[in-house]
Amino acid sequence: MAATQRGERGDRERGDRGGDRDRGEGDLVDKLVSINRVAKVVKGGRRFGFAALVVVGDQKGRVGYGSGKAREVPEAIRKATEHAKRNLIRVNLREGRTLHHDIEGRHGAGKVLLRTAPAGTGIIAGGPMRAVFETLGVADVVTKSLGSSNPHNMVKATFEALKGLNAPRHIASKRGKKVADLLGRKSETEE
Repeated sequence: MAATQRGERGDRERGDRGGDRDRGEGDLVDKLVSINRVAKVVKGGRRFGFAALVVVGDQKGRVGYGSGKAREVPEAIRKATEHAKRNLIRVNLREGRTLHHDIEGRHGAGKVLLRTAPAGTGIIAGGPMRAVFETLGVADVVTKSLGSSNPHNMVKATFEALKGLNAPRHIASKRGKKVADLLGRKSETEE
């Protein structure tokens, strides 16, 4: 048991980014994407702090991300979680399980491609993007990171893509048409 605890502590001290945290607060679930140890050089040497990146969502179409810095890991995570809760966005999902259309997102050097997927595909995404889709409540999606692998850039690029998603109902109301006309489906009166 002591060896296990020592091993886990060693992973945290080395800045292991693999640890996702699930903690339900009410209806929100948060996932820890990354922790980075940062140093500030002062007269007496270095002062170490921690920067955390957290994704929060209700698994029903709302998701947000936040970052926080502090001298201790738990305080950095708490700050990041609070920041994420203040910045939640709503994403329209098709059938409550996938995206309405393929889309690309960019932020800095980060570039991501998000594609819809048939039922049963699952979440095919790496690291930071997987955390976003799990907290969002997407069940089927295929993604590819084409640019920077920096977790901050990947998460921000994913959010840029999600903000650009449009539901057929929204587009139909803008154009003054019916959803069936947009999707190319024949109505029962035409048959």
